Amino acid sequence: MAAPARASLVTLDRAHLLAGTQVLLDEASVGVLDGDRIGVVGRNGGGKTSLLSVLTGRRTLDGGRVIRTGDVTVGMLSQTDVLAPGATVGEVVLGDLQEHEWAGDARVREILDGLLGGTDAGAVGGWDAVVGPLSGGERRRLALASLLVADPDLLVLDEPTNHLDVEGVAWLAAYLSGRRPQPGNALVVVTHDRWFLDAVSTLTWEVADGEVHVYEGGYAAYVLAKVERQRIARVTEERRANLARKELAWLRRGAPARTSKPKFRIDAATELIEGEPEPRDSVELVRFATTRLGKDVLDLLNATIRVGERDLLTDVTWRIGPGDRFGVVGVNGAGKSTLLRVLQGEHPLAAGKLKTGKTVRMACLTQELRELDRVAGWSVIDAITEVRSFTVIGGKEVSASSLAKRLGFSGGRQQSRVGDLSGGERRRLQFVRLLMDEPNVLLLDEPTNDLDIDTLTAMEDVLDGWAGTLLVVSHDRYLLERMTDRQVALLGDGSLRDLPGGVEEYLRLRRERSRGGARGLGGRGGAGMPSGAAGGAGTGATGAGSDPGAEVSAYSPAQVREARKTLARVEKALDRLHTQQVRLHEQMAAAATDPGELGRLTAQDADLRGQEEALELEWLEASEAAEG
Repeated sequence: MAAPARASLVTLDRAHLLAGTQVLLDEASVGVLDGDRIGVVGRNGGGKTSLLSVLTGRRTLDGGRVIRTGDVTVGMLSQTDVLAPGATVGEVVLGDLQEHEWAGDARVREILDGLLGGTDAGAVGGWDAVVGPLSGGERRRLALASLLVADPDLLVLDEPTNHLDVEGVAWLAAYLSGRRPQPGNALVVVTHDRWFLDAVSTLTWEVADGEVHVYEGGYAAYVLAKVERQRIARVTEERRANLARKELAWLRRGAPARTSKPKFRIDAATELIEGEPEPRDSVELVRFATTRLGKDVLDLLNATIRVGERDLLTDVTWRIGPGDRFGVVGVNGAGKSTLLRVLQGEHPLAAGKLKTGKTVRMACLTQELRELDRVAGWSVIDAITEVRSFTVIGGKEVSASSLAKRLGFSGGRQQSRVGDLSGGERRRLQFVRLLMDEPNVLLLDEPTNDLDIDTLTAMEDVLDGWAGTLLVVSHDRYLLERMTDRQVALLGDGSLRDLPGGVEEYLRLRRERSRGGARGLGGRGGAGMPSGAAGGAGTGATGAGSDPGAEVSAYSPAQVREARKTLARVEKALDRLHTQQVRLHEQMAAAATDPGELGRLTAQDADLRGQEEALELEWLEASEAAEG
């Protein structure tokens, strides 16, 4: 039985939109249907936010038309949270709802638990707290909670993960993909967070050169489809094609944070990345790093880090070796940025010792952009060559102009004044200047701020060939897993915890703590991790007894065995189905001049694709259980 037709909520018909002399939309036609969950990607300044404003009616078109269903309700989260400073938390989030109304609604209680610390709004000071003194992160949670409680038909989110920590991002993704898919509603979201895109989106819109290209699936499927489109069209921009293929190789080989939702054929992806090398040659990079740094880089020994009367870390030992690539996670306020300042010698230890290797040359990409104020009147290329004209990355000499181009500054843009750059461009310039200074230890504090996905991909590509020690603080789990080899967590109990299972293990530990299972999750003592140069896994110092970091399977042995049987059966069925598809496509090619026969074969092909999709979904569900 054919699926019922889905209603259109908002449609753009031959939309034309200008910003000064720049064409943001050029005769673009695209629509949001009932049930769609759309992720929007594209370069900074390419028109993503303007597209959202048109969809929500906040901005009018210069040509074309917007068609909206008459009674559709629309809610939008902007990048800037404009909340009345004198309003209370309760007024912002609940409006005129009476207590018996929201307290008796399980959906509303779930939102309050996930974003505000429960039905008492304890995470933001309670219902009577005034909005004015709240932090940016707290305001973001308020704005999100208010919008989700209102539950509009069309929910439009512009960078919703800004200011959210890893747990907040995970909760929001689970809510939007679990609660929001209801009849009559849809979601459109702009974000640079690629993990979030994969977890939430069923469609991807790419805004580029005035057009809106539509791709099935989330970020992983978008990368595959884009590579195929480039290959088929014999795209001449070889550099960008190589970056996309490299990104696809990471998606297929990377950590299990790839969600089960992307619906692309496994054999097609494997064919595309055949012969594509690993993103980093870790052994060679460590060898280079050891040559540049020696054996000693940074050692925190029995260190206690204190801010005011609060101990962020207590009696922690952490040894960071040449070539180590660590990601640091933790809730907002856990002390991640303070930890980086300690490693730079900018924040004193309350106890213990910091040992810094004699050859260490350190640089830090901070969240502040004020350091560029001094060169505001200079051109981009002059601001870069002031540091150095050439550097070495991946064993090759790279000019300042070439590196700037790799990170999004085209030849003409390199002559722009620094003071005229956007926030994202200033962030890119900051990063280029750091690399040109040839550090051998690089600290990145929330590097995703103000950057689009293309720039993040280019940054990762540059760092793949950079031989040094890297520490990254970020709430972006995709970037952490892509850019670093190991992750550690500040759990808020004075410990620094090694995470062999990555961000997923961190989220599990936090869930256990929230359920009162905090015993043995760290306590006094350090991360106890051997140098990454030795390639060892972190031990994670904990209390006596069983290892609290060990995964506790949600499946019984019988369920695991059954799942493995299912995997074997489904893989055989997929092989048979692919053979049928190959034969059918040959028949379709032969029947190209017979419309009747071609129509019959096309219907068979659609049926086979439906069977394939169902089998792949069954395989993905079984694979989770089969891992135990």
